[in-house]
This record gives sequence, structure tokens and C-alpha cells, in this order.
Amino acid sequence: MSLGIPKRSEDYAAWYQELVKKADLAENSAVRGCMVIKPYGYSIWEKMVEVLDKMFKETGHSNAYFPLFIPKSFLSKEADHVEGFAKECAVVTHYRLKNGENGEGIIVDPEAKLEEELIVRPTSETVIWNTYKNWVQSYRDLPILVNQWANVVRWEMRTRLFLRTTEFLWQEGHTAHATQVEAEAETKQMLEVYAKFAEDFMAIPVLKGVKTANERFAGAVETYCIEALMQDGKALQAGTSHFLGQNFAKAFDVKFTNKEGKIELVWGTSWGVSTRLMGALIMAHSDDEGLVLPPLLAPIQVVIVPIFNNEEQLNSANTYASNIVNQLKKLGISVKYDNRDNLKPGFKFADYELKGVPVRVAIGPRDIQNQTVEIARRDTKEKKVIPLEGVAEAIQNLLNEIQENIFQKALKFRTENTREAKTYTEFKKIIEETEGFVLAHWDGTSETEKKIKEETKATIRCIPLNNTLEEGVCIYSGKKSIQKVVFAKAY
Repeated sequence: MSLGIPKRSEDYAAWYQELVKKADLAENSAVRGCMVIKPYGYSIWEKMVEVLDKMFKETGHSNAYFPLFIPKSFLSKEADHVEGFAKECAVVTHYRLKNGENGEGIIVDPEAKLEEELIVRPTSETVIWNTYKNWVQSYRDLPILVNQWANVVRWEMRTRLFLRTTEFLWQEGHTAHATQVEAEAETKQMLEVYAKFAEDFMAIPVLKGVKTANERFAGAVETYCIEALMQDGKALQAGTSHFLGQNFAKAFDVKFTNKEGKIELVWGTSWGVSTRLMGALIMAHSDDEGLVLPPLLAPIQVVIVPIFNNEEQLNSANTYASNIVNQLKKLGISVKYDNRDNLKPGFKFADYELKGVPVRVAIGPRDIQNQTVEIARRDTKEKKVIPLEGVAEAIQNLLNEIQENIFQKALKFRTENTREAKTYTEFKKIIEETEGFVLAHWDGTSETEKKIKEETKATIRCIPLNNTLEEGVCIYSGKKSIQKVVFAKAY
């Protein structure tokens, strides 16, 4: 079965867009800039949500829900915040429609103008901190550890399925603390949660670091991030955790009485990942034949396809397969038995390869006679025939092996595509010819950072955590530098 899409080496962007559609993950909607996430794509997102939600709750967080609409006045209370999001906001100005005169059709009722415009949430810090003001009086009310699963709207001119759409799904954690130490610890803890999820479940190695002032979240004191490298050499920000200091507490007057009876401002954090992770999952692992899904996030981990020429052979295969299905389910492995008789095995093989199912099991008359099965793994495309006895445990071990192999392959790619530049000429050559992560000295100024971005389109992805201080000279300005940072072109 031909995918009918460009190869990665020919047109990576077109390969990505077409693969998303052909694999039934998502499609463009009638609303410009928005997407429809199709059932198979949403089932992968559900797996992500399930894992992350469990990780959040294990670290003491609870889920809540806050309004989609934010009064305009809320957004203007934190100066940096409004400046950062003003150009992306969708605004509700009226609350009613009516039939127009002279057959004009439905029009906005000019008499139904809102007293105060409402912003469709681009992020929820403002409405949540306005709420926290009513929740917090004493140190006994802290910490507040809340997460929200929601949709947000950020008006985008150029969109790409999963990576950048006007509306997208995400989670946003918002916590309030009595001390700076607690809030900073929370910020770093959630970064570790994201990194663990990315590496252990998505099989994507990530760099942990701090954003520069230019790249920092609007309204934050510090933004921590995880950065991943895609197969085309571009970086993708896979998650952020923000130390908000007391900025939003000041803006919304959120205070508490401490143990000594003194009034203090609350310390805050926020952190989030979105359906952009779907894009990362696709671009980090997939190949020219379709998706390559890590088993821990695959909706279908094993598919069993019978090969038969008549009804008698199909009945035998059904009986043979049911035993395997039951064994796999007992081990907690998601399995699908596809015995549809209107599609040929070859079509099914290609379709499940396209959808990235980690393990395919084929059962033919000879397998039943010999008490064997043929197993094919998606990551390496290797096939082998194994005995029926112990097949479930063998598949379980194979799934673990595939998960690790996918991670190691991505790690090897990142290692091979991480380079060091000692001069600006060398830096530009790497960025233009090979891309990838580039380690280089930077003088710490926003001016230099902006100039490099203007001239090369490369940005500082992060200042790596636990970065060894190493005196040097900035590749651009020639001024003193105390450490190397990570540059890359990015999505």
C-alpha cells in the first residue's frame, strides 16, 4: 500500500502533514487554523493524558476546571503577561445574534454589546489567581496544587496540525505556596515529571534547561523547559514549567497570614504541555512507511492478522488467536484481532504499519499446524517465527525491547546532531547546512540573542541545567562568556 506522500528526505514538512492525515490522526477543520483530532489520534492523546494525570496526582495535585472566558480587565493586571499575549487573543464583544433586515441573514445584534469584553483563554493564570484570592487567607490554606485539562485559543496566522493551531488541548498546572523555596522546588519537580514522561513513555531524549529572558513565559520570573530534537534537525519545546515569583499574587492581591501572624504575598508556579507532544511523537520516530509508536503510548500494542483461504481456515485461526488474545490481555497488553474477510492480509499489514502498531502477529494454516506464530516488529521491521508456547511473555519482552530501542535510536540521532561552534562563521555553517543542536558561548545579552536570531533564525533553546561554568568568548560579540548555551532552529 503506497502512502502517496513525500519521503522525509524530499520534503519533511509535507511528509509530516500528509502522514498526520493518512494515519488518521487529524485533519484541518472548517474553522481556519483549527483541527479535528480523529479517533485514532485522540486515542494516542488519551494515553498521554492517562499517564501524565497519574504522574500529577502522584505528586499531590488535583484536577479542577476554570472558565473559558476571561474578563479583559484581568489580563491587563500583569503588565508583562498582557504584553506577551495581547497579539494572540480572541475577543468576545457581543452575546447575541438576530435576523438581519432585508434578508441579510443572521447578524450580530448591536444592542447586545458586552459591558466588558471577554478574552477566550490563551492561558489561565489571570482567572485562576483571581480565584485563589478567595481561597487563601492563612498559611494553612497553602499549598494549592491544582491542574486543569482544557482547551486554549491563541490566534495563529500560520498553522500546522498538532504543532501550531489556533485552538489546542493541553494541561496547565497552577500552584500557590507560602515560600519562595517551596515554589521553586515545585517548578523544578514538574520539569522532572515532564522529562521522565518524555523519555520513559514517549522515548524522546530531552535537554533540561532554563529559558533566556527573551524566551521566558510572559509574567514569569524564570521558565524551565525540556527541548527535544526532531529528525529534520529542528528543536521542539516539549514542556515548560514557570516560577512566577509573586507577580500574579501582587497583580491579584493574593495574600496570607503566615505562622508569625504577618501578612505576606503568595508565591506561584504554572506548568503545561499540549497536543504539540503529538507532533513531537510523530517527528521524532516515524519513517517513510508511517508512524513508529513507542509501545507505552500505542493504543494498539499488538495486532493479530489471520491468513486464510476459506472459512474453515478462518475458523481455525479464530480459535487459535483467541488463546493468544486472552494471554496478552492478562498481561495488560492492548491487542486487536483483525479477522475482517473483506480486506487482504497485505493491505492490513501495510495499514497497521502506517498506524505504527509496535508488534504484528500473523497466523496462517502452517503456523496452526506447527504451533507457531510469525512476529514482525514495527521499529526495525524484523520478522521471526516463534513457538506458540510462551508467546505472550515473548511479546511482552519484545514490547519492552522496542520501547528501549526507539529511545536509543533517538538518543543516538541527537548525539550525532549535537555540535559545538567556536566561531560565528562555524556556527552559521552548522545552522545552514546540518541544523541540530549547537553548543556555543553567548555573552548573556538580549541584543546579541536577537541579532543571532535575525541573521540565522536560530534561537537559544535553553541554558542547560547543571551546566558547567566555562569561561570563553561569545561567538557573535567577542565579549566574555561564562557558559555555553544550546542554539537551534525550532518549531
